[in-house]
Amino acid sequence: MFYALSWFFVIALLALWSLTAWALHAVAVWTVSNAGALTDATSGTGSMALPDWLAPWVPPEVAQWASSLLGGLAPFIDSLLQAAPALAGGLTVATWVIWGIGSVLLVLLGAGLHLLIALLRRSGAGPKVGPSFAAG
Repeated sequence: MFYALSWFFVIALLALWSLTAWALHAVAVWTVSNAGALTDATSGTGSMALPDWLAPWVPPEVAQWASSLLGGLAPFIDSLLQAAPALAGGLTVATWVIWGIGSVLLVLLGAGLHLLIALLRRSGAGPKVGPSFAAG
């Protein structure tokens, strides 16, 4: 009975692990695949300026430095977003590798529980199954 319960627990954990890996993979692939559409959103990064309420508190040199920094980052961000859909294939391989490692660890957990139950039953320290009759 304890063997069945331990393996049921391991199989439930394996199903939960598989569902989580599948869901995270789907979200990650969708995000990476649609990242190229975000390049239009970053095109306005170079024209960003400090808010009007903050301008009197910041020296003009710092404001110019921040504007030039944002203007220089815009092409870099655009190139990263355009290259992101190519990462979807590698993401699938990484997901399978991580899922496989986790699954092997869960099966090893099941084997360890099986061995632990067998050792406890053999030593007599484990739970007794069935009625116990005293010799007398």
